[in-house]
Amino acid sequence: MLKICTLFLSMLLCSSPLFAASPHASLKEVVSALEKGYAGLQDVQADFSQRTSLSAVNREQKGNGEVLLKRPASATAMFRFNYSKPKQQIISNGTQVWFYTPENKQVMVNSVAAMFAGGNSIALSYLTGLGHVSRDFEIAFAAEPQDKNGNYQLELTPKKASPVLAKLQLTVSAEAVAQIQASGNVKDVFPIVSSIVHDAGGNRTRIDYSRARVNRGLDNGKFNFKIPKGVEIIKP
Repeated sequence: MLKICTLFLSMLLCSSPLFAASPHASLKEVVSALEKGYAGLQDVQADFSQRTSLSAVNREQKGNGEVLLKRPASATAMFRFNYSKPKQQIISNGTQVWFYTPENKQVMVNSVAAMFAGGNSIALSYLTGLGHVSRDFEIAFAAEPQDKNGNYQLELTPKKASPVLAKLQLTVSAEAVAQIQASGNVKDVFPIVSSIVHDAGGNRTRIDYSRARVNRGLDNGKFNFKIPKGVEIIKP
């Protein structure tokens, strides 16, 4: 369960920068690009690649696939991870969560509320958007404030301890920052290029995204799951 929650925290998407922000953007401008970019997000669909380093066994797991996220105005965010490798699906309609592994012919079913109860509740807030990072985190530029493409690199430490999130590193789109500098707002750009989640056990999950398509009007039906016949249902 901890691994799944860590994945959800890493559900941050990107778009390729079309133009560069000023190399002298302030921390306030970068955080504003992040928060306002999420405020304008209705849905997003993107390809992703994932690398998880497991400290206890000194091993790395890799995965890739497609992710869909939708943020209804008056409901909990819905999401769908379609993994190509390993073959599996993680789907939520905002109320239920299904974790389906076709190779094992099993589906784990849980409620969103139960999965993110107690110390994991911070994860749920980030399914609905990173709209309040300045409220929830201590934020600083990374040792290298920009990557080779001019995107901005942040380190965020939660103000309240969480077992699934000891530290969060975000790379913020240079395009989003440039829009903030030009107009004070972010329009139709997802502000995250990549994310790295560090949990309390020393594990590290990095997710990079490509081909992000923002605010295209994803259908709610994409976030429901019909359990196939012959599949074992596992409930907590």
